[in-house]
Amino acid sequence: MTIFERTKEISKKKGYSLQKVAKDAGLGINTIYKWKTQNPQIDKVEAVAKVLGVTVDYLLGKNETPEWANEKDTKDLETFLERNLEGGMTYGGEDLTEEEKQQVKLAMTTIFWKRHKHD
Repeated sequence: MTIFERTKEISKKKGYSLQKVAKDAGLGINTIYKWKTQNPQIDKVEAVAKVLGVTVDYLLGKNETPEWANEKDTKDLETFLERNLEGGMTYGGEDLTEEEKQQVKLAMTTIFWKRHKHD
């Protein structure tokens, strides 16, 4: 999945058009569409990630399932996330927002794949 496709997908899940995301990120309204054929500048990716409440790594695809992972590995990840994310997620006695929960999940996924890599 490309950075454009990933941006489009998360925008849709949040009910945002790509033009709204671009505008809220301080970019030209068609900037994100250019990502279909051009690599974006990192500061623009950072601005879009902030608007969408995701990490730059997520938009860049660094949390995707590795090519070497098999079906068992994917199941192991699901189990790992279920065990570690069940129950309320709080900080300082307050529930995390959905965006914060997503960021924690992405961080845990990255850690899982780094530690689970096949030798």
